[in-house]
Amino acid sequence: MFALVLLWLRLKYSLTGRTLQCMILYTILRSDGRRHSSRFSRSRISTQFSFEESYFICSVITKFYQHILALVFAVKEINKYLHILPNITLGFHIYDSYSDALMTYRTTLDLLFKLHKIVPNYICGTINKIVGIIGGMSPETSIRMAEILQLYKIPQVGISYGSFQLVGTDESRFPPFYRMAPDEAVQYEGLVQLLLYFGWKWVGFIIADDKHGEHFIQTLEPMLSQNKICSEFTESVDRNFHFYELLEMVERTVSHVVVFTEKTANAVIIHGENIVFMWLASTLLVTKLFPVTTSDFSQEISTRKVWITMAQNDFTLHSLQRAVDMQMFHGAISFSISKKELPGFQQYIQAVTPYGANQDGFIREVWKQAFGCSVSNNAVSEDEQCTGEERLDDLLASFFETSILSHSYSIYNAVYALAQALHVGSYSKHLNITEENYQALEEILRISFNNNVGDEIKLNEDGTLKAGFDIVNLITFPNSSYINIPVGEIDPQAPPGKFFLIHQDKIQWHHEFTQLPPLSLCNDPCPLGKIKNKIEGQKFCCYACAHCTEKMISRQIDMENCDRCPEDQFPNEAHDECIPKMLNYLSFEEPLGITLMSLSLLFSIVTALVFIIFIKQRDTPIVKANNRNLTYLLLVSLFLCFLCSLQFIGHPNKVTCLLRQTTFGIIFSIAISSILAKTITVVVAFLASKPGSLFHKWVGQKLAYSIIWFCSFIQVTICVVWLNTSPPFPDLDMETLLGEIIVECHEGSITMFYCVLGYMGFLALLSFIVAFLARKLPESFNEAKFITFSMLVFCSVWLTFVPTYLSTNGKYMVAVEIFSILSSSGGLLGCIFTPKIYIIILRPELNTREHLVHKKL
Repeated sequence: MFALVLLWLRLKYSLTGRTLQCMILYTILRSDGRRHSSRFSRSRISTQFSFEESYFICSVITKFYQHILALVFAVKEINKYLHILPNITLGFHIYDSYSDALMTYRTTLDLLFKLHKIVPNYICGTINKIVGIIGGMSPETSIRMAEILQLYKIPQVGISYGSFQLVGTDESRFPPFYRMAPDEAVQYEGLVQLLLYFGWKWVGFIIADDKHGEHFIQTLEPMLSQNKICSEFTESVDRNFHFYELLEMVERTVSHVVVFTEKTANAVIIHGENIVFMWLASTLLVTKLFPVTTSDFSQEISTRKVWITMAQNDFTLHSLQRAVDMQMFHGAISFSISKKELPGFQQYIQAVTPYGANQDGFIREVWKQAFGCSVSNNAVSEDEQCTGEERLDDLLASFFETSILSHSYSIYNAVYALAQALHVGSYSKHLNITEENYQALEEILRISFNNNVGDEIKLNEDGTLKAGFDIVNLITFPNSSYINIPVGEIDPQAPPGKFFLIHQDKIQWHHEFTQLPPLSLCNDPCPLGKIKNKIEGQKFCCYACAHCTEKMISRQIDMENCDRCPEDQFPNEAHDECIPKMLNYLSFEEPLGITLMSLSLLFSIVTALVFIIFIKQRDTPIVKANNRNLTYLLLVSLFLCFLCSLQFIGHPNKVTCLLRQTTFGIIFSIAISSILAKTITVVVAFLASKPGSLFHKWVGQKLAYSIIWFCSFIQVTICVVWLNTSPPFPDLDMETLLGEIIVECHEGSITMFYCVLGYMGFLALLSFIVAFLARKLPESFNEAKFITFSMLVFCSVWLTFVPTYLSTNGKYMVAVEIFSILSSSGGLLGCIFTPKIYIIILRPELNTREHLVHKKL
């Protein structure tokens, strides 16, 4: 199932000189759970391999054979370089734990008690001393070995080449051991940065069903939540999965086929040892070879995923999985322990042959699994005889790679680390290998050194490698071979902002993706102009899209909140952009402004013509009747009323805002006061005509002027108070109208504005009442009935003005006020002066005293 490497370095004294020999036993895991071992010794002069025959038919994970070759290659290099360990020869034993605690303890005791002769608590006669351990990918293996070694008071230096964190074990109870892999937390942070970079907020997990997988999920889930990333599913794979049990394999893999049918997450994270990937490959293979078993699934099986593998994983296939099409994993992204190609390593691999002089106990089984041929000379063998021309570099990458693997590179560095420790320890104590300087070796491993390729190997205070991870992209080919292309890196020692680096343009994605880079979201992203709206009962990554409100926009996809436009801008129709607001005011250039301006000038001209006519006809009875001077004053007031409406047109400024309402109020008050004075003059003249009347002394122009002055003074006082307390001012109303800025004159004090209008209305009402009461008085050309009708029009206009004014905004509100000024002024002009102009121009014969004086019958 796994190739889990345990490297045990042992020291042995020679009675003839100071030579040191190390031995390692390497056992590779087979699918039937049995062990096939090879033992060999090295000397300075010659190298000889011997192996025990295997009596079982086993299956080897051929790709892991490189781990053995990396170990042997490193030992050969160290023995070749005399400056590292002069007069010392390294050898080795290799054991396998089979991912089983009992087997780990068993093999540890086997090594301690004279190799395969276990007598508990009896080690007398054993001349070998254990000085170093290179553990497997999981630190649990080294911990279990440390338990036995510490129990028998045997010091050692422990190294693990895997990158798993220790989980659920009190590591402080054991002697320290070191990891030839970077800190796992660095990889977690890099994974989160990768998901954020591509916007993958909806992911799935495939993990090993053990405490390491559980620890991975428990550690990563809070990090994902903090970055608003959700997991759709977590599929756990049994580590004790046997590929030779076909029926069990079919049953288990079919139970997980929902990953390829119902699950929608495009980004799937694979964590755990290589069994997880082999399970994934088996699931796809079973659904292809046994379609009947998956016929119950309504959805089509889809491999359109972005597979993200952690550094513990590799794209490794079992010999039974040759039918797996690796192209389904095209575009996968993997984290890999940083490595460098070892000079001469590929040549060393290419030179390995089953019939070479340097045979080992694994090569027969490796060749059998890799090439389907037999190396044995036994004539009754059912397998085809190997020709000897087979080469490991002819195999597909999923079964064997000639370029060094990350874990092989870690094993290589682990051997060099132990060699450097032995080098420093032997010289510091003059080769007096005692228990004390074994403990000193543990501290020596914290010193940095360079391996044979110049790569600095340095451990931090926690005993993990001070390095980062490479990010690689899987590129597959039609023959199911593949290569890994570096596309980025994670460097914990980089300056701020450089921790995560990726070159997106170098990445090739799965050919079925139509959008690049692909998306992995619970639902389609909300487009511009919309925001995410949470759906009750579902994870926060799943949402509906809601439109932004009328004054808000969304400039990016998948926004959680809409943004408000600046005050001088407003959203476009799609609510994805702010555009400048138009200025809203009644200008002289627009049709409405031109129309009102024209009416104002027209009425002004008409009033001026009437005034000119009255000046020319000033001595005629119709002009002299009802106080000629008051008539002149009324015409001038109406003329100014028409002209004051022009102040409301155009861009408001400080001067026009101060003058427009006050000028309008004062002039209209003078006009209405004049009308009131004319009406009262008629009433007083009629009352004074009676014998003994007390009103005789009030007859004359003094009363009329007093009325005009007094009534106008009150309005002027109101306006002065208004201007001194809270005067009108130019203002920009950006809230009332969507898409427009109302340029207006703010009244300053609304109360004072309505006081001006209210007082003007009071004068108009008073004039109406007096005129209505005096309409039938028998006086010379009594104007009371015309004034009554004009005041009725005036009051109707301004009563209608108030609700209309309050219900409109912007330039239309100004237009309403101008229209009210023009219509009310025009009503006064028309109702009072039209009859007189008619007589003066069209019926001059009526403009005599005889026709104007009449008595009531």
